[in-house]
Amino acid sequence: QLQFVESGGGLVQPGGSLRLSCKASGFTLDSTKIGWFRQAPGKEREGVSCISIGGGITYYAASVQGRFTISRANAQNTVYMKMNNLKAEETGVYSCAAGVGYTTHDMCTSQISLLRYWGKGTLVTVSS
Repeated sequence: QLQFVESGGGLVQPGGSLRLSCKASGFTLDSTKIGWFRQAPGKEREGVSCISIGGGITYYAASVQGRFTISRANAQNTVYMKMNNLKAEETGVYSCAAGVGYTTHDMCTSQISLLRYWGKGTLVTVSS
């Protein structure tokens, strides 16, 4: 059974950092692109960052460029996202998802509704 388990969320003050993990089971992670997505209260889900199978191509939403870093450790079947200088408006549930057949950019932007495999997410709260 294909499954993602996200972890690493929590309460952090504005300006703080967190590292999220997305652990896959039921399939090998090196066969698919992976993305991190955020759903803030009352808002639609949005793409934060996506990474290609080999890790050489990444996409970041403009709002997180330079502060977030996505990486993957295929041997551990895990994808990470380090988030620095967090802002209050980045509070939300962060989920990971798998995608095939899309570019890394499209997976994080126009094709979000077509992604089939999602984790349940981990809550990030940025508040003082």
